[in-house]
Amino acid sequence: MLKEYKSIKEVVGPLMLVDGVEGVKYGELVEIEQAGGEIRKGKVLEVNQDKAMVQLFEGAQGLRISNSKCRFLGHGIELGVSEEMLGRVFNGMGDPIDGGANIIPEKNLDINGEPLNPAARDYPSEFIQTGISAIDGLNTLVRGQKLPVFSGSGLPHSELAAQIARQSRVLKSDAKFAVVFGAMGITYEEADFFISDFKRTGAIERTVLFMNLADDPAIERISTPRMALTAAEYLAYEKGMHVLVILTDITNYAEALREVSAARKEVPGRRGYPGYLYTDLASMYERAGRIRGREGSITQIPILTMPEDDKTHPIPDLTGYITEGQIILSRDLHRSGIQPPVNVLPSLSRLKDKGIGEGKTREDHSGTMNQLFAAYARGKEAKELAVILGEGALSEVDKLYAKFADEFEKQYVSQGFDTNRTIEETLDLGWELLSILPKSELKRIKEEHIEKYLPSDEDEGNE
Repeated sequence: MLKEYKSIKEVVGPLMLVDGVEGVKYGELVEIEQAGGEIRKGKVLEVNQDKAMVQLFEGAQGLRISNSKCRFLGHGIELGVSEEMLGRVFNGMGDPIDGGANIIPEKNLDINGEPLNPAARDYPSEFIQTGISAIDGLNTLVRGQKLPVFSGSGLPHSELAAQIARQSRVLKSDAKFAVVFGAMGITYEEADFFISDFKRTGAIERTVLFMNLADDPAIERISTPRMALTAAEYLAYEKGMHVLVILTDITNYAEALREVSAARKEVPGRRGYPGYLYTDLASMYERAGRIRGREGSITQIPILTMPEDDKTHPIPDLTGYITEGQIILSRDLHRSGIQPPVNVLPSLSRLKDKGIGEGKTREDHSGTMNQLFAAYARGKEAKELAVILGEGALSEVDKLYAKFADEFEKQYVSQGFDTNRTIEETLDLGWELLSILPKSELKRIKEEHIEKYLPSDEDEGNE
């Protein structure tokens, strides 16, 4: 029998102080029952001797502390998990919101996860095909990796997230592939876009969605990504699935963290965010990976909008430290009508070399990737030079590089949000673009690969 307390002393904003408590632990779930039988929930944020500070999930509006009683449940927030979750939509607290029946859980798991022995981790090495050339060809995603997308306000990161969720698959593997989608602080319009897009394409069948809307409580926003990761861990490590976790928008999550921190009167760190922001983000991002001896894996794509497009802002800055690279969206490319507007030069996947090559993608992948990067960088420089000095100042080779840069953006990067390219199509397109340049400029590719894959003039004539 749970002990009940009628010693609620005060409520300030989303925080409530309960006096005279015994045996209460940090993070424990709390039920507050009002005289009329209405139950609200909260969790313990702080314990000091016989006093407990409780964070209310639904806020304190209309709560009468004089006749309310408090029950501490003895465990943290839990999620009931089962394979029935696939194809369903939940709110940020794990309750179904799609009109379907409640899940009959196989087990209840703590949303904070269990500690993972670092020595049990397996190295990420298998290629994941997203169908997006700018990622597959140049900033390859590897199974078990965490690769964030850095976006800006108004850029089409939602469309990119939906495309990745829809198209991603592990090549040369029979294991089942699932997507867990966690959305934090999004609008009704965005939520409707994701749900209808997944239903339209049939991707909902292999997807679990957790939706926290902009008008939902901040504390729910903090639990949403952990709900998503708990569902992912269950599907990956107990059901042997390859799980792709997409979390959007991490910036809204960090804002909620700052809001709760301010309510607790904690000493603020950079830009008012709590000093433990790094640790908190790491506790989520590090739940990606592979475990030796287990078939499943978790690959993470967190999406965040950089405030004022500033890469040095604490959220992208700390995210960059913890994760293995970043995909950066460009406002200039977006204005030019290039979709998705992936800026490939500052983008980076630190594990790309581990997931490409013979037996994984194709033998020529590494060489063409390096050559495309180098040629595009030189083409951008040539275009900038032409703006300052005029096109007449460019050599003939520089003019070809400038042409290459334009065609690269139009054909390779810009593919729209519905085109799903295989890795072979992406690599062949790269070779087609490299044929714009003189053969003597292809210094980063092995000679045998040039002979084998570079389109000859006769091939182009036959087309």
